[in-house]
Amino acid sequence: MDLSDPEPRATGNAGSPADGAPRVRRLGRTGYRETWQAMQAFTDRRDGTTPDELWLTEHPPVYTLGLAGRDEHLHPTAAAAGIEVVRTDRGGQVTYHGPGQAVMYVLLDLRRRRLGVRQLVRLLEQAVIDCLGGWGIESHGRVDAPGVYVGAAKIAALGLKVRRGASYHGLALNVDMDLAPFAAIDPCGYPGLAVTQSRSLGIDASTGELSDRLAALFVARLQVQFPIDPE
Repeated sequence: MDLSDPEPRATGNAGSPADGAPRVRRLGRTGYRETWQAMQAFTDRRDGTTPDELWLTEHPPVYTLGLAGRDEHLHPTAAAAGIEVVRTDRGGQVTYHGPGQAVMYVLLDLRRRRLGVRQLVRLLEQAVIDCLGGWGIESHGRVDAPGVYVGAAKIAALGLKVRRGASYHGLALNVDMDLAPFAAIDPCGYPGLAVTQSRSLGIDASTGELSDRLAALFVARLQVQFPIDPE
């Protein structure tokens, strides 16, 4: 899908614009920088009538540092791996994206939904918790460290940006990927933080299947708790 399209079309909508549900765009694999720039452009040109969107994608290997990211959380071995490092405008510290990870970006008009950032974080975490729970996997969030954990191991990372009353960036769920690159960073700024993925927990669903499930669960909760008021 062309991310530069000034009038992007959804594929497989989670709901029609008439009911205020976000449009779901399944992008396939996209470069991190181009997707980030496309989210910024979408946010800058949107107005009070622009439908919200969810973008489902996965990225080639890349380390991203949020606004609070510090260089010491990126180990010297990261450079030896030859993986690109991108300083981005989301919140949070450092994380890794790569093939086999389900990424869901949430482009929402927060003011229109009367939705706060902390509430959005909780909704995203709950979507992951609900998703994993469908396979009998217990997971939880942490007040001190946004994301979702199975035991002490992190399975999903969160990072958001709010501009002009609208959100972008979102969450990344580890599905079936090479976890080795996480060893070259302090995930989300926590030295020694363990990471895991759904495949290691016995879930055989693909990245695409879990992306779709996450989107459906998130939209269901969003529409019930923070619907767009009809005019």
